[in-house]
Amino acid sequence: MSAEGGTKAIIAALSANLGIAVTKFGAWFLTGSSSMLAEAIHSVADSGNQLLLLIGGKQSQKKATPEHPFGYGRERYIYAFIVSIVLFSVGGLFALYEAYHKIRHPEPIDSWKWVPVAVLVVAIALESYSFYTAITESNRTRGKTSWVDYVRRAKAPELPVVLLEDAGALVGLVLALFGVGLTLITGDGVWDGVGTAAIGILLVAIAAILAVETKSLLIGEGANPETVKQIEKAVLSGDGIERIIHMKTLHLGPEELLVALKIAVPRTERADEVARHIDETEVRIREAVPIARVIYIEPDIYRVRESSENAVTSAPPATA
Repeated sequence: MSAEGGTKAIIAALSANLGIAVTKFGAWFLTGSSSMLAEAIHSVADSGNQLLLLIGGKQSQKKATPEHPFGYGRERYIYAFIVSIVLFSVGGLFALYEAYHKIRHPEPIDSWKWVPVAVLVVAIALESYSFYTAITESNRTRGKTSWVDYVRRAKAPELPVVLLEDAGALVGLVLALFGVGLTLITGDGVWDGVGTAAIGILLVAIAAILAVETKSLLIGEGANPETVKQIEKAVLSGDGIERIIHMKTLHLGPEELLVALKIAVPRTERADEVARHIDETEVRIREAVPIARVIYIEPDIYRVRESSENAVTSAPPATA
């Protein structure tokens, strides 16, 4: 995913959520609907989350320092993890608390009855625009990957986060419309609380998914299988490399990959020839995988026992 595509989706979501939050608070003030209050807080939380993603993207661009020699690429993962916490606490738990209060003390909507319905319909339209933007930007890099795998495997957190937030927002709006609509039809405020509870459960579930995925990125994920194959092919396509003994990769950020290789070189190879082959291999890797920013290659003599003990990602010997 390009950073530009993620930023465009974030700005679209931020613009929509700020407008939606204002209208929802107005509808809550006029009607006292707990579903509207829960949705308003949800939109405020989403707006704050988008600001956090923008800050994380900016922070990740800082240059490497002696204290942080691999740079700040993981700042984007940290801020995405904070987003999941905010969505869980400010969004989900608040909605569940409001639902508990509303179900215990139900109140019908007596004034400005159709204002929340109008607001929710407008909010659905705005969220649909934001969701469409996120889908369009995601499709640029998703390829044939399913949406579930895209969210699970994406190394850049912004688009998956916005996708899940927008999807959750749309479903939440429908649930709010359900609760408000039944309250207006039946005159029973319990339905308003039920809709609010459903929104809270939805937000908690989405926050849990985001937390699990961003935690994995924070711990450190390697390159996907397709990228690994590209690196292997690039390494073995040159001269002076008998095989890959073992290889490890690690994402320093969404668009920064560390590659560490131990390669087998001919026993009779001179040191200057080994150095030249290593330099050529680095060039081939970067041409095949541009995000491979940091590459370490260790030459060695192939030993079967050592290979079996250390191999994490291996490749067959090069063929003439």
